[in-house]
Amino acid sequence: MSFSVVVMGVAGCGKSSLGAAVAQAEGLPLVEGDDFHSAESRRKMAQGIPLTDDDRHGWLTELGRQLQAHAQGVVLTCSALKRSYRDQLRAAVPGLRFVFVDISREDALARVAGRGAGHFFPSTLVDSQFATLESPVGEAGVLRVEAASPLQQLQRQVSGWLHGKAAD
Repeated sequence: MSFSVVVMGVAGCGKSSLGAAVAQAEGLPLVEGDDFHSAESRRKMAQGIPLTDDDRHGWLTELGRQLQAHAQGVVLTCSALKRSYRDQLRAAVPGLRFVFVDISREDALARVAGRGAGHFFPSTLVDSQFATLESPVGEAGVLRVEAASPLQQLQRQVSGWLHGKAAD
C-alpha cells in the first residue's frame, strides 16, 4: 500500500517530529518542507516578516514536485495553513492526505521560543501563523491530532488512520 501524507500545522506544533516518526514506522521517505523555502523567504522569516501567498506559491509548487517524485509514497512536513495551499498540493497528488497537528497558541509560542537562536523561524511569527490558519477539519482526507499527545501515540494514531484502522 502506498500513500502520501502531509503533516501540517502552525510552527511549533511538532510537524517534523511526527513526520519523522510516521515516515520511519511506514518505511517512507521524509521530505521536510522547510528545506525548500527560498533564501529570500528564510531571510524574511528570520527578520520576523510573515510570508505572503506570493512568497509561498513557488515553495508549494516545489513541494508538489517533491510529492510527485515519490510515487511510492512519502511523508511531507508543510504548514499548509490555507485551504488554497492544501488544494495546490492536492492538485499535484490526487488522494493526498493531511494530518493536522493542532496546538494552542500558548504551547506553540513556548515550543518555538525554546528552539534557540539557531532556527530561522522566530517566535514573533507564531501569531501570524494562527492568523493565516484555515482549519482543515471537515475537509476530506484530513485527520486532526492533538499536539500535546505523546509522540508514539500520535504516530500509532496516524499509522492506524492511514491503514484504515481505528486509532487508539
